[in-house]
Amino acid sequence: MAVTSERTAPTGTIPSPRPGRWVDDYDPEDRAQWESTGRPAARRNLWLSIFAEFLGFSVWQLWTIVTPSLNAAGFSLSADQQFWLIAVPNLVGATLRFPYTFAVPRFGGRNWTIVSALLLVVPCVGLAVVVQNPDTPFWLMVLVAATAGVGGGNFASSMANISFFFPEREKGAALGLNAAGGNLGVAVVQLVVPVIVVVGGGLALERAGLVIVPLAVLAAVLAWRWMDNLSSAKADVAGYAAAMRNKHTWIISFLYIGTFGSFIGYAGVFPTLIKTQFPDIAFDWGFIGLAQVPLTLAFLGALVGSLARPYGGRLSDRLSGANVSIAAYAVMSLGAVGVVLGLGAHSFALFFLSFLLLFVATGMGNGSVYRMIPAIFRSTVDRGDTAALLLAKRQAAACIGIAAGIGAYGGFIIPRVFAASITSTGSLRPALIGFIAFYAVCVAVTVAVYKVGRERRFAGADI
Repeated sequence: MAVTSERTAPTGTIPSPRPGRWVDDYDPEDRAQWESTGRPAARRNLWLSIFAEFLGFSVWQLWTIVTPSLNAAGFSLSADQQFWLIAVPNLVGATLRFPYTFAVPRFGGRNWTIVSALLLVVPCVGLAVVVQNPDTPFWLMVLVAATAGVGGGNFASSMANISFFFPEREKGAALGLNAAGGNLGVAVVQLVVPVIVVVGGGLALERAGLVIVPLAVLAAVLAWRWMDNLSSAKADVAGYAAAMRNKHTWIISFLYIGTFGSFIGYAGVFPTLIKTQFPDIAFDWGFIGLAQVPLTLAFLGALVGSLARPYGGRLSDRLSGANVSIAAYAVMSLGAVGVVLGLGAHSFALFFLSFLLLFVATGMGNGSVYRMIPAIFRSTVDRGDTAALLLAKRQAAACIGIAAGIGAYGGFIIPRVFAASITSTGSLRPALIGFIAFYAVCVAVTVAVYKVGRERRFAGADI
């Protein structure tokens, strides 16, 4: 009987979408529809979206793991040039997050997932070509690295798409899972690529890009076959404009540079810092025939940061997002102090463990800052004003997208600050001291605005 009902379902519904897999009749807040066909459709789209976003993050960070091995492959890059190759994809990816946010309402979630997945082939093939020729002009390498930024844009479109599929009561968990799944792409690429490029002997850096090409095509095929476009997915231009005019959008974006910007920035430079600051450190994988595979511990930073993100949100539900954010910035400062001490003592153990502490704190902070957003916008309006509450909700949703883009610029800032520090002083210490000062400012801003600020006292909100 179930099969018959699906075959006779009206066109434009979940069981029987229109050509192009367009679904016209979809309302996740309709509990009857959600329990019958909505939840399975939402979960199907979520898992396929996570896979595509995971690959996007992997491509976005490809140059972070390839760059430290370029000189061993015959290139002659300075430290400044290496940090440019790491930073430029983050600059492009952060910028692309803004137009990508509006791509889903414009083209459909399924359609844009197909396009964005296929776009990942371009930077992968480009990398495979340029790393095989040590005479490649540096400007061309930067241009090819910049194309990897398309992977960073995937986060915005993926989050926007999934937000349309889930009801408010389950949206937070779904978006958290989607974000964490994408972030894990950084850890996986930093774990797998060093192994892939040395399998069979030698150093074949082109494999770093080529291995992702069939996976990107697979993601596009899976999206084409099983994802859906929702006619109800509309761009909230008015809500976005209102959020742009709200000072809290910019305050939160600033704070998110401190958390997600630190996460993606440190994830980008971590392999290079290990290689340059501790060149004598190598890890013997001889037990599986891969002796002296380089940088195999770098992935742990992105891994623990990704896994910590959901717990930051959960802890914020109990202790408030502001409190957890303040603690996260404080721990990030302690981690940076530990890195300074580790470099001074030339202790790889202290350097590495301090960075892991940094990554855990950035992950927790990512979750806590995002948790603050809905509460902040609710706290600034009269709770008896239904229209104002609705606008606050729309502004909060827009703020999430804006902060995601601005926060990602930290992935460009951190490598360039490290490059300037090394170029001018020959040391990472000035950069790290600057980051510690920045985290202190983040603490001060959070306390001043959201712990003792006028809006919080007025609304009594637990931000």
